Amino acid sequence: MEECSQPDMHIVKTIVHAGTKVVPFRDGTKVKFHYQTRKCDAARTLIDDSRTQQKPMELVLGKKFKLEVWESIVQQMALHEVARFRCDRSLVMQYPFVSKTIRDSQKPREERKHCCGMTVQNEGIGYKDLDELFTNPQDLEFTIEILSIESPEEYEKESWQLSDTEKRTLVEKLRVQGNAAYKANDVTAALASYSYATGIIEQLMLKEKPNEPEWVELAQMKVPLLLNYSQCKLAEKDYYAVIEHCTEVLKYDQCCVKAWFRRGRAHAGAWNFDRAKADFERAAELDSNLQPAVRKELAKLQEQQRLRDLEDKLKYQKLF
Repeated sequence: MEECSQPDMHIVKTIVHAGTKVVPFRDGTKVKFHYQTRKCDAARTLIDDSRTQQKPMELVLGKKFKLEVWESIVQQMALHEVARFRCDRSLVMQYPFVSKTIRDSQKPREERKHCCGMTVQNEGIGYKDLDELFTNPQDLEFTIEILSIESPEEYEKESWQLSDTEKRTLVEKLRVQGNAAYKANDVTAALASYSYATGIIEQLMLKEKPNEPEWVELAQMKVPLLLNYSQCKLAEKDYYAVIEHCTEVLKYDQCCVKAWFRRGRAHAGAWNFDRAKADFERAAELDSNLQPAVRKELAKLQEQQRLRDLEDKLKYQKLF
């Protein structure tokens, strides 16, 4: 093993296995690694081991990760290298909170617990070993194994890594992908694309003041995605999802004929006959060309209602 220390002696590195390749690091580089975290006590008490979790740690450099020392130490390593780093307590004060976040991510959403300053003061972090580490800060040892190093051009960025301009570009790309999937009868893939794109737009809308020009522009980008998503859900006969998303479209655009018509079909599928009739009639008011289609839908609705009434009548006859 080869040991070396940093000039300020806050980090001491020990190489366990040499790496296979030195790769240059820069902002946006994604590093995937396994890690073990131990106390620097006589027993070298194990705190965390990523190999027991669902997946390795992924770190994108330059994104202000809560534990800055990890960004520092991985940049001292080569691909496939294994090394230990003893880090001064002053550099790892945030580790209990980082560990909590990682552990909580393995749990079902309903079991996760928010952790603010007041919660920590009154109830602790929620894990006995992390509470003890928070109360009694000490040096920590990280054993890191670098699994992969990818430059920004070598992997597909997640939405949180993108600039606002890049996000808008991705939305359009996802819309096109969704349309192609729908035409190929791959409704599942289409839904995934539309849902992802809608989520990105919602992130952008949160930055804008409602009803301001920028917010309105984003809302108009969202409308066709919601309509396409609704069409997919209609194909799956998930009528309440269609009603929900078409209703959202109508909040943005009261004159959207497709939203009225598709919501009418969803209400009909959900046996909400009066609401279906009202939606179909509103669609015909907005677009006279739809009147033949609306008449057809209303005739189907009337037949559905007749069959429903007949079915109910037979049920009552059996009861009495």
